[in-house]
Amino acid sequence: MKLTRNSKISDGYNWVCRSKNHRGVKSSRSVRTGSLFEKSKISLPSWLTFIYRFSQGLHLRQIDMMQDRIARSSKTLSRMAKVLRKICTKAMKEYQKRRRQQMGGQQEFVVIDESNFRHKRKYGRGRASTTWRRRKWVFGMLGVKHNLRRPILRLVTRRSRNHLIPIIVKHVRPGTILISDEWRAYRGVLANMGYRHFTVNHSHWFVDPNTGAHSQHLERAWLSYKTRVWRLRGNRTEKMLKEHLALIEWTNWLGERHRRGVLGRLFRDIYHQFPV
Repeated sequence: MKLTRNSKISDGYNWVCRSKNHRGVKSSRSVRTGSLFEKSKISLPSWLTFIYRFSQGLHLRQIDMMQDRIARSSKTLSRMAKVLRKICTKAMKEYQKRRRQQMGGQQEFVVIDESNFRHKRKYGRGRASTTWRRRKWVFGMLGVKHNLRRPILRLVTRRSRNHLIPIIVKHVRPGTILISDEWRAYRGVLANMGYRHFTVNHSHWFVDPNTGAHSQHLERAWLSYKTRVWRLRGNRTEKMLKEHLALIEWTNWLGERHRRGVLGRLFRDIYHQFPV
C-alpha cells in the first residue's frame, strides 16, 4: 500500500492499494487503522500534545486543555487519559512477569508503610452508598538507593500480618534492611525471615536516636502520590485506584529509567502494544 495525500479527510493522508487483484477498484484504509488512535475522532496533533503532557506529569487541568482545543469535553479527556493509563498498566504487568519486580540488597534499603486512600465525600455530605466497602488501604514499599526511588504499591483488604508479610517476601530480597514503624503486623516476624529490620516509634520521635532509622522517604512520597491521585479523582473506584497506582510504579520503574525519558518509554510501550 502507498501513503497518499487526501485533503477530504481530517488526517490528510490515507493508505491506498492499487493492486491488480482488486479488479480496478482502489482499496484504501485510514492511517489510524490498528493504532492507538483508530477509534478516536480527536486530531493527531491534539493526541500528541496530550501524550506529551501526560508523560511529563504536568498538571492535567481539563479546563486548560479544553481551552487549548485538545478536546471539547472533560469526558473525552478522561477517556484519553484512561487509554494511556491502560497502556502503562499493561507494560508494568509485563515487566513484573519478566523481572519479578524485586528490590533491596546490599546497596538499597526499603521503607515500608501503609496509607489510607479512601475517597472522601465533599464536606461529608451526600449518601455514603457502598464506598465504605471498598479497599482503601495501600501498602507501600519504597526502595532507596542513592538518588533512586522505586515504589511498589499494593491495594490490600486489611493491614494484618497475613496480608502484608507475603507481599514483602515476594518483592524484597532476603538480607535487605527494612525500616518501618512499630505496627504490630511487622513486630518479631521480619527479623526471623532473614531481613535486617529497624523500627521507629512515631509516638516519641520521627528519627530513632539510637539507630538513626526513619521513614521520611516514604512519608514524603505518600504526600506526592496522594496529591496526584486525588487531583485526578483516581480513588473513586478500586479499579481506577489500581490504575493510578500502577501508573506511579510505571513512572518510577520504567519511565524515568528509560534513556529517552518518560515520553520515549511511553512511545515505546504504545509501539509494542499497537504494532502497525
